[in-house]
Amino acid sequence: MAVDETAEVDEIRGTVRGAAPVPLSVLDLVTVGAGSTASDALRTSVALSRLAESRGFHRYWVAEHHSMPGVASSSPAVILAHLAAHTERIRLGSGGVMLPNHAPLVIAEQFGTLEAMAPGRIDLGLGRAPGTDGATAAALRRADQLHEGAEDFPQQLAELTRFLDDDFPDGHPYARIHAVPGPVQAGSPGGVQSPHRPPIWLLGSSGFSARLVGTLGLPFAFAHHFSAQNTVPALDLYRASFRPSPVLDAPYALIGVAALAADDEKEARRQVRAAALNMIRLRKGRPGLVPTPEEAEAYAFDPLEEEFLNSWTANVVHGTADEVRSGLDDLQKRTGADELMLTANAHGGAARLRSYELIADAYELPTA
Repeated sequence: MAVDETAEVDEIRGTVRGAAPVPLSVLDLVTVGAGSTASDALRTSVALSRLAESRGFHRYWVAEHHSMPGVASSSPAVILAHLAAHTERIRLGSGGVMLPNHAPLVIAEQFGTLEAMAPGRIDLGLGRAPGTDGATAAALRRADQLHEGAEDFPQQLAELTRFLDDDFPDGHPYARIHAVPGPVQAGSPGGVQSPHRPPIWLLGSSGFSARLVGTLGLPFAFAHHFSAQNTVPALDLYRASFRPSPVLDAPYALIGVAALAADDEKEARRQVRAAALNMIRLRKGRPGLVPTPEEAEAYAFDPLEEEFLNSWTANVVHGTADEVRSGLDDLQKRTGADELMLTANAHGGAARLRSYELIADAYELPTA
């Protein structure tokens, strides 16, 4: 059947595939396991993006983190350009770019460039947190003191949006500054410009983000994978605060979910335990590469660490493919999420790839 190239495409709402309750997507931290290199992790990301595309996952996002040896996603725009060259259809985006770390003009230029590389496939997810510790954030921003005031973020967001739309009012200091690639090219002599502009998503794990994104009428991505206790209240607040906009006529919220499927339940537990040990070390100020399951099995957790391990494990949907499907179904029903974005916490690339393959099979997603 021929595809209508002129048909309007919804760049926010996904399509339900197979037996999934809602669209399924992927969140990638480009994790580096002990015994592996960043190059290995990036090769896994390419393989995973292609697997996700072939199996009908809706979008593939990369998260910004800094100064963490086990996370090689410090430059989402660079990674997304690489993934765009290896995929054809799947939506690619940031989950997210931490707006306070960057000048809005730079982000507009980067994502305008990505849009030119992969027209109609780019999402711009934005976060308010630094994505790292305070000292690293200060180094990124070339500042001795951090300005994390909630009042700054809406102003930064408004500035970025105007750069993306090229619509600063006359008399504004930036009225003659243009993000290129961008809309200004269409107004130049002989100019032709893509009709697409990366849709903005706001990420969050708190009520502040939920209320802001609702009042702006934008799609919301909530970090359930590390703030599970706030998920339902935040989504309720988002929906209650929502005001229709030219972008959305009704709320649309995805949630990030830590999910890992393996061929047997024991292997899933081993991988999740290794990821938990990695988080314990990070929280103690000793970040490193993701340990092997064997190292995690041999590690003697003290009582406080054991408590964290149990809490962390309870928030990861893991087990066999059928167990993960059941857990994801229950979570979607409980939260009413419009989309589930899955992130696999595991030591090796093979385990991560296998997890998404098993989940795709469990939901009878397409195979090509």
